[in-house]
Amino acid sequence: MNKLFPSAAAALQGVVQDGQLLAVGGFGLCGIPEALIEALKASGTKNLTVISNNAGVDGFGLGKLLETRQIKKMISSYVGENKEFERQYLANELELEFTPQGTLAEKLRAGGAGIPAFFTKTGVGTIVAEGKELREFDGETYVMERSLVPDVSLVKAAVADKSGNLRFNLTARNFNPAAAMAGKVCIVEVEKIVEVGELAPDDIHLPGIYVHRIVLNANPEKRIEKRTITEKAGA
Repeated sequence: MNKLFPSAAAALQGVVQDGQLLAVGGFGLCGIPEALIEALKASGTKNLTVISNNAGVDGFGLGKLLETRQIKKMISSYVGENKEFERQYLANELELEFTPQGTLAEKLRAGGAGIPAFFTKTGVGTIVAEGKELREFDGETYVMERSLVPDVSLVKAAVADKSGNLRFNLTARNFNPAAAMAGKVCIVEVEKIVEVGELAPDDIHLPGIYVHRIVLNANPEKRIEKRTITEKAGA
């Protein structure tokens, strides 16, 4: 089975549709599938529910899809760096399912592992637990969280072999493996493609069984989310 596609647009074709549930890997702007997001914008696909730790920044990453109003709902943990996200939410133009970061990671991991739900103490007594089942274990109250199984996952990795075995780069791994495992279809954007066997088994972070389509983006922008410079004394 050939998993290689000539472009991000080709990789999305026939898979992404209006109204789907999508998971997008990354943390802030670290490890985001830039080319796939741009292709998704160009596709005009709309009414999307997107699972992501946050929604990029204004004008970059998932922020591009907010600007074009292709996202109707975000399932996110952090929303503080995107003014358009804030504006749409406060104006009731965007739905938000606010989810604690660890819970969000576990909802994806559980979805990929075939676990339909789990109990956690995080969020008990807050708006996070509203409308959800509560249960006591050993005298402590827990809230039940349903796992997430997106229709499509868009993922970023550093290297893939032609079978889809992936290696991520340091902290750019973040939510990407969990998103990849949870998706019914996983499309991955990589900076390098190698032959099968070139990746040592111990260097493979995610096996290719989870990956359905691969596209090469050898020179991503890798924008810095917030540049901080320390001034040197006497400078």
